Amino acid sequence: MDKKYIFGAAAVAASLIVASCGRSNEFKVSGEVAGGSDTVMVVEQSSNGRWLIVDSVRTSGEGQFDIGIAAPANPGIYRLRYGRDMIYFPVDSLEHITINTDVKNFATGFTVGGSRDAVSMMNIDKRAIAIGAMRGDERAQAIASWKKELVDTIIANPSGIVSYYIINKYIGSDPLFDPLVKEDLRIIGAVANGYYTFRPNDPRTAYLVNLLRNGRVYHNPNVAASDTLQIEETSLFDINLQDNEGVEQSLASLAGERKVILLNFTVYTAEFSPAYNALLADIYSKYKGKGLEIYQLSYDADEIQWRQSAVNLPWITVYDPAGVQSQNLSKYNVTQMPLTYVIDRNGEIVERVSDPTQLQAAVAKYL
Repeated sequence: MDKKYIFGAAAVAASLIVASCGRSNEFKVSGEVAGGSDTVMVVEQSSNGRWLIVDSVRTSGEGQFDIGIAAPANPGIYRLRYGRDMIYFPVDSLEHITINTDVKNFATGFTVGGSRDAVSMMNIDKRAIAIGAMRGDERAQAIASWKKELVDTIIANPSGIVSYYIINKYIGSDPLFDPLVKEDLRIIGAVANGYYTFRPNDPRTAYLVNLLRNGRVYHNPNVAASDTLQIEETSLFDINLQDNEGVEQSLASLAGERKVILLNFTVYTAEFSPAYNALLADIYSKYKGKGLEIYQLSYDADEIQWRQSAVNLPWITVYDPAGVQSQNLSKYNVTQMPLTYVIDRNGEIVERVSDPTQLQAAVAKYL
């Protein structure tokens, strides 16, 4: 059966061509403020903790509004402010963001649409509002449970604008991810490394690197704050974890069988997973007879869900119970998922493949 996998490059290029033909270099924000006839609101842009006014907009007699704003050079976080009430949303380039709310419950009764990231950010804010209303143990337990879910989001795309938003999110006056807490600093470090690697020119990158450095100094005073962020070269480290049948699978032993191995780091519950696993299935079917094997590590928060997915896959699937704290992630410099390494028949890592469209070509060179 002929299958086509589109992982963004061609689709994005085409959409940009269409956009350039019919639209100016602006993103659009429109919607309705129920009960807000002739209401003036301000659009502001985040600048690493500071908010800069970029424009204002007035609603019509029916509460509707529509405004175009110059697209940012890098993905950014914006907010629509009415008095002391704010609604937050992300902008990548030329989106049409929609915001609907009412004047009496401006910052709580809102909906945001127009992009996947906008919906994600809306859901984060609504969850934060709900948890913020809790008290005592109920609040602490809700935060701990939610953070486990958010870690999956961050691991799936640490260099994304939503991941940046998450690690800077507060519940009341308390940071959701606190750099003075060692476990939280690891998550902040994943985002810092993601931006450092994939968005070196983004204005948020320097802020994130500095946040990580200062956190490291706090936890280890012997580390100089001026030390550069180290992105280690990857070498083959053994991984020994159980598969979905409870059998321990050693990566080093597999590499000793002189097979070509795809070492894949993934999250089954992430949106990219079905398409990525379908791509792996095609490659595996095509090259298994020539000596290809796949060793796939999953970092899902729910092990039961992982088992339900893993049982249907024909290659080696293992679960890393350490999650984002895992040394396997740091040893292999995993700053985004999915991420795949190609290991040749000599047991050496020869390719790091973050672009799925390049994966089959990378494998074919060593078989």
